[in-house]
Amino acid sequence: MIAEGTIRAFELGPKYNVKMAWGTDILFNPKGTASQGRQLTKLARWFDNADVLKMATGTNAELLAMSGNRNPYAGAIGVIEKGAMADMLLIDGNPLEDISLIADPDKNMKLIIKDGVIHKNTLAA
Repeated sequence: MIAEGTIRAFELGPKYNVKMAWGTDILFNPKGTASQGRQLTKLARWFDNADVLKMATGTNAELLAMSGNRNPYAGAIGVIEKGAMADMLLIDGNPLEDISLIADPDKNMKLIIKDGVIHKNTLAA
């Protein structure tokens, strides 16, 4: 029943110009964390790749900004600009053309920066 409602929301959202974001509660379950990228890529069934990426980044940032004092970030998020919180992924390939690239972060994410700190860097020196 829940899955049917989710599918219906994915179908109706774009039809009625509803701004949609993507999130998950598996963030706090280490066993589920690895599947987040795979789950996100499944949205390509209903949305184009650019919209899938926006739902997980910029649109989520817009929603957090609306939370006022509950927003844990002092600076802008979901954008690449001076003064914004520095979270960035460098992916080997173009997820706009092949969204499945984000499903395998160990292989395809070459650089991961979170809060301005490099957590992974496999770029050739």
